[in-house]
Amino acid sequence: MAWLMSEARVFASVELANDRHTRLKGLIGRDTIEGAFVIPSCRWVHTIGMRFPLDIAYVDSANVVIKTESLPRRRVGMPVPSARMVIEAKAGAFERWGLRVGDPIEIRTTDPNEVR
Repeated sequence: MAWLMSEARVFASVELANDRHTRLKGLIGRDTIEGAFVIPSCRWVHTIGMRFPLDIAYVDSANVVIKTESLPRRRVGMPVPSARMVIEAKAGAFERWGLRVGDPIEIRTTDPNEVR
């Protein structure tokens, strides 16, 4: 189990896309997601094949949110060259959580090898 956190605030549970299959499939084919989907070593995403719009956060190498956007279904986002990780959630989640540009991000897990 992993958690998306910022300065001791827990935003949501996390699914980590740490293997090739999970990264390629992403959220395609799902009707929803309850927490966050985190893709390490990622600079851009798309919503082609998605059944719901997404909130996207781009995180830099210092683990700080550098950009957020809402991406409707069937769209391709613009690459963010300085991003090293992407956080996806169902549209509206970031507003509910209070996640904003400038927030330091931590993925806390019981397995230190889980976040790469």
